[in-house]
Amino acid sequence: MRISSSTRALERDAIDRHADRASVPPAIEVTGIRKRYGDRAVLADVSLLVRPGCLHGLLGPNGAGKTTLMRIMLGLIQPDAGSVHLLGAPSRATTDPLAEGVAGYVDTPAFYPYLSGRRNLSLLARLDDGPAWDRRARVEQALEQVGLSTRADIAVSGYSAGMRQRLGLAAALLRSPRVLLLDEPTSSLDPGAARDVRALVKGLAERGVAVVLSSHDMAEVEELCDELTVINHGQVVYSGGVGELRLRAPAALYVVHTSDDHAAHDLSSRRRGLKVRPSHAEEGGLELAGDTDALDGYTIALGQAGIALRSLERRTRSLESLFLELTGDREPVASAASAAAAPDGEVPSRSLA
Repeated sequence: MRISSSTRALERDAIDRHADRASVPPAIEVTGIRKRYGDRAVLADVSLLVRPGCLHGLLGPNGAGKTTLMRIMLGLIQPDAGSVHLLGAPSRATTDPLAEGVAGYVDTPAFYPYLSGRRNLSLLARLDDGPAWDRRARVEQALEQVGLSTRADIAVSGYSAGMRQRLGLAAALLRSPRVLLLDEPTSSLDPGAARDVRALVKGLAERGVAVVLSSHDMAEVEELCDELTVINHGQVVYSGGVGELRLRAPAALYVVHTSDDHAAHDLSSRRRGLKVRPSHAEEGGLELAGDTDALDGYTIALGQAGIALRSLERRTRSLESLFLELTGDREPVASAASAAAAPDGEVPSRSLA
């Protein structure tokens, strides 16, 4: 599918905005982070730069190392090598309080289940200095922002997973953050609540907050973020603007079913401008990536070879197919023999406010 001139103009505008931010000092600067669990390299020389007002996506499949990186940035665990600077100051030891103006959470936020949402937030608010009236006001504002005001006096044990996720975001907002780190903030949310959270996060970035949003959902990151860092097997495989990535990405993905998929795959290897691989879907078929001219030529060649084309379906590019383009299907940092080592996500989580 060809990209229209108007679409390319929008993408280049995004690239220009990305360039304009280059003169602004970073709010988050992560350099050369390395982390191992036993023989397994979870993160290998990972760097990240986020400027104020930027909504930066941290993208990767489950187990890529995203949560470990978020924990390191929040001071929950120490890296084996590398440095983290938040708002210009070096990251502190895991036993020190979180720096003023920095907030976030990893995994599912944890709260006292026998206390209400409001009481949990009140206790968290007391960890920061300030008069009681100000703490109460911040708690009420945070509850309102995440849509929990009417459910605030219910014990957290009665909250759904989505409500706990929203309470975790409220806990982060208590600190009026200038740096906000969110790990899968819309997981467990229904579509309406997820839409509200995305709007809230976008509004914070527009007001100058540096936001890092971890996700494995390519569509969510594309919708929200101007910049992103893609991690695969603990390594950065792309870092830059979303518009730049779109310009680098190949054409749309198609799934075809033929009368002889094996022969159709062999035929594709002799055609330029077309990438084909077997589909992992239950119904089988082939996945094709290429522009319209290459696709037209291929379908004609199938007919000439006596291979019937039974279906052709255009699909949104999946995260997996994007990674194949970015990584060249390279091997992970760790060997297969180290698969039994502690996986990313094993360290107990806690919310930060």
